[in-house]
Amino acid sequence: MGKYDFDKKIDRSDSWSLKWDVREGELPMWVADMDFETAPEIKEALSKRLSEGAFGYSIVPDEWYNAYISWWKKRHHLDIKKEELIFSTGVIPTISSTVRKLTTNDENVLILTPVYNVFYNCIKNNGARVLESRLIEKDGRFEIDFSDLEKKLSDPQTSLLLFCNPHNPTGRIWTKDELARVGELCEKYGVTVLSDEIHCDIVDPKKEYVPFATASETCSRISITAIAPSKAFNMAGMCSSAVFVKNPFLRHKVWRQLNTDECGEPSFLSITAAVSAFTEGEDWLLEMNEYVYQNKLFAETFIRDNIPGVRLIHSEATYLIWLDCSALTKGRDDLAAFIRANTGLFVSKGEIYGPGGEGHLRINLACPKSTVEDGMKRLKKGIEMYCNSSSK
Repeated sequence: MGKYDFDKKIDRSDSWSLKWDVREGELPMWVADMDFETAPEIKEALSKRLSEGAFGYSIVPDEWYNAYISWWKKRHHLDIKKEELIFSTGVIPTISSTVRKLTTNDENVLILTPVYNVFYNCIKNNGARVLESRLIEKDGRFEIDFSDLEKKLSDPQTSLLLFCNPHNPTGRIWTKDELARVGELCEKYGVTVLSDEIHCDIVDPKKEYVPFATASETCSRISITAIAPSKAFNMAGMCSSAVFVKNPFLRHKVWRQLNTDECGEPSFLSITAAVSAFTEGEDWLLEMNEYVYQNKLFAETFIRDNIPGVRLIHSEATYLIWLDCSALTKGRDDLAAFIRANTGLFVSKGEIYGPGGEGHLRINLACPKSTVEDGMKRLKKGIEMYCNSSSK
């Protein structure tokens, strides 16, 4: 037994939770939001802050900078200077602001699909065009199609690569060589890289992600990196993140736009949450990663032994699993909706993640094992019913 209890179920039904805004009897395993209580050390720090009773404006203190700098140095071997960090209210605000600042109308923002669906919104809503380069699956592992990537980067209209590291939804951790090659191609064609690394601390045991900025001097020079404690410590609602930019020219542009968009001012809770997570939360994180890894192994075994025609693509990072159901769906995109309607299991359909997502499901396993067991039983039932209805 570990120090922390991840088997504990918490009732989020009356907490205004996006994830749990569902009908009675439904089981949401869709959005990337944990059903674990965050680390007690974080809860204690927030409680202490709330007890002050005055909830006014906050500054970004040295403690915040030092927490990020120490965490990334210790865990990810990335040296960050104080002046290279910018506070932001979230990774998505950072992405939207950066797209708005670094592109003009109808320029291309390149993404590697299937990828986090909100990337599409961040690009389109800010006047740019989505340009897709589809990942290649080889022996259950997703790889970058570098030939296609270079072709898309060479388009003079392409000005930004929106990169996901580790990759959501496939759970792939990119290697240093892969990242360096991406950096070289982007520099060759004058394309800036915005790397979303929000899932970086959620990795399988003995796995380690490589920050884009550490892959090479080139990668460091041409990139903007969005980071946050929100996924790893279940605090997305705290609206707390950071942007790391080595290049002072790029950094000024990002800083200017974030402040223009009013996304650069913290709340007193957002600062407290981040500082306590990075200074006191490591033990909790390590146990959480091990617990989620065991959930993933359970799901993989259950699906292999009980749900023929469905293939789980083993991930290295995130608490998400990516299921290939294309042998069953045969071009239809109604599987997720069918499962929800007939079993109450609410998962994400792969089509929303772009080319390569067709016929897939994304499922969140950051929850007590009893919830995973319930979800897998519902998944089995739903797919059996789907196959029976399709054969009639």
